[in-house]
Amino acid sequence: MSEYQLYCFAQSGNAYRAALMLNLIGADWTPVWIDFFGKGVQRTSEYRTDVNEMGEVPVLVHGKKRLTQSGVILTYLARRSGKFKPENEDEELEALRWMIFDNQKVNGFLGPFRFLKNFAKPPGDPAVLAFLKGRIDGNLAIVNKRLVGRQYLVSDKPTIADISMTAYLYYPPEEFGFDITKDYPAIGAWLERMRALPGWKHPYELMPGFPLGKN
Repeated sequence: MSEYQLYCFAQSGNAYRAALMLNLIGADWTPVWIDFFGKGVQRTSEYRTDVNEMGEVPVLVHGKKRLTQSGVILTYLARRSGKFKPENEDEELEALRWMIFDNQKVNGFLGPFRFLKNFAKPPGDPAVLAFLKGRIDGNLAIVNKRLVGRQYLVSDKPTIADISMTAYLYYPPEEFGFDITKDYPAIGAWLERMRALPGWKHPYELMPGFPLGKN
């Protein structure tokens, strides 16, 4: 049995953060597929009782520990492995600042936008999508400005803040209807640097469930 088990599915950028971190640190881990779009296991009382009361992925199982929320999982893995860990208090606070901004403002809008555009039945209201796109544009511009002249978000080395920010940014442009790497060149260059890290994999290669329904 692998040291870590990660409840996840290929279309989840939130789960991708945790899966990518596990792969980048060279952890011994196994994905546990959650059929989010099919059986909806995450909505059952059993899942909410036995796995995650919030009815979400990712969920990281490590021995007797069961951790939820990607930021918690990234922090735990960084502390255990010593990799992608901010080096001092200032870096820890700065990493936390960008992770909160990411969860609330960047991927926090990209995730719902992509879901409503591709997976929701019926698809999202055009007015809602337009509102989300406006917020996405403004928040990606902030990240792009941050990365101009910088290698990574916090320091000259990648940290869990960078891994968190990649959550939805590697999914195909056609799923968004716009190309983030072309519209935001500094983000595009940074994503290439992240892609070059040993152990990097695309979310559709790293987690089960792509194409939809395939385990």
